[in-house]
Amino acid sequence: MAERQTYTVLLPFPTGGGHWSSIGQEMHLLDVEASALRSAGRLELKKTEAAETASTSTAAKKAAAKKAE
Repeated sequence: MAERQTYTVLLPFPTGGGHWSSIGQEMHLLDVEASALRSAGRLELKKTEAAETASTSTAAKKAAAKKAE
């Protein structure tokens, strides 16, 4: 099952049923749900999760390089 990530709202957008998000609100969304909002500049990945994702990808690259040797 796909993992949800935490995003921070930069610009408010409608969330459905007449409700709107608010600036600084944290939302747990799937990548598919967040992709259009991120490209429109309305969301950003929460800072701590962005750092974790970056460190994970760095570790994966190092492991792949070591395996290639």
